[in-house]
Amino acid sequence: MAANGLMATSNAFLNRLENPHLSFSSRTSQVALLGVKGRVSFSGKGQRCFPVVLSMKTTEISEESGKPVAPGKGISIMVNGCSGKMGKAVIKAADSAGVNIVPTSFGSAEEAGQRVEVCGKEILVHGPTEREKVLSSVFEKYPELIVVDYTIPSAVNDNAELYGKVGVPFVMGTTGGDRTRLYKTVEESKIYAVISPQMGKQVVAFLAAMEIMSEQFPGAFTGYSLEVMESHQASKLDASGTAKAVISCFQKLGVSYDMDQIQLIRDPKEQIEKVGVPEEHISGHAFHRYHLRSPDETVSFEFQHNVCGRSIYAEGTVDAVLFLAKKIRSKAEKRIYNMIDVLREGNMR
Repeated sequence: MAANGLMATSNAFLNRLENPHLSFSSRTSQVALLGVKGRVSFSGKGQRCFPVVLSMKTTEISEESGKPVAPGKGISIMVNGCSGKMGKAVIKAADSAGVNIVPTSFGSAEEAGQRVEVCGKEILVHGPTEREKVLSSVFEKYPELIVVDYTIPSAVNDNAELYGKVGVPFVMGTTGGDRTRLYKTVEESKIYAVISPQMGKQVVAFLAAMEIMSEQFPGAFTGYSLEVMESHQASKLDASGTAKAVISCFQKLGVSYDMDQIQLIRDPKEQIEKVGVPEEHISGHAFHRYHLRSPDETVSFEFQHNVCGRSIYAEGTVDAVLFLAKKIRSKAEKRIYNMIDVLREGNMR
């Protein structure tokens, strides 16, 4: 930590304000990169209301056996992209939550016919041909089916059109594609969906908090300089969308910064020696650091959020599945939800 600096990590504590003249009220806003809706603002009222609720896990008890019921009981998921690292991580997290894993998946033409084994389950991968017929058959066999998509950017739009045509609800964790077309497709299909390029619940909560600060205190950091470093596995060639979302908040706070100034660390040796990434997580990590300095350099602030592995995203995806299943069972509105909606619902595992 720099002298006179403030270190903020991804561990967040929500404290109820003691000042009775300050309260939270909900307005409408949007963070384009996250699809976040529902801004929080201060108002001079005595009543307090917290639109984002993070609650403890609740355990359902079976009336017949008196034993705890797995949160995913009765839900089936089909993970498209099951041969990838994220797909496998989601299957493991879903299996632990008691969700039924459908032994069917979609992949590339090269993967067609392959069998992927995860958690002792053998999953048959189908190529691009006859996808509609296969998905319709699976949906008929598993009426509480939810599809999880961790494929590739170029497949996002075609996959969404397929899910909409069949009418199957889905969780889209795949980034890229034509996002405007994606949202239009799903809205016209009138199906249940959770779409978010960032599935890490705690990271989403941090981004929401940044948005709150930027909306409530615009210009608070005017004149401050900003340095941004982000480190990801070498296969990620572009700058992190999460980093861009955080920077956009700093820009609203008065910081002058261009996105092309982001320092991208992709060299494994530099990641280990300079960034401090554990060697075993070089192939899968997300380390971000944002450093602010006052004009006279007497004050500095540093924010960090470091993720090793993929479990945070896999667990968030499973929570999105459980959230969507709850919406379907309660016959809630068929629409596109996001991870802020999942956070607001509470009951995070």
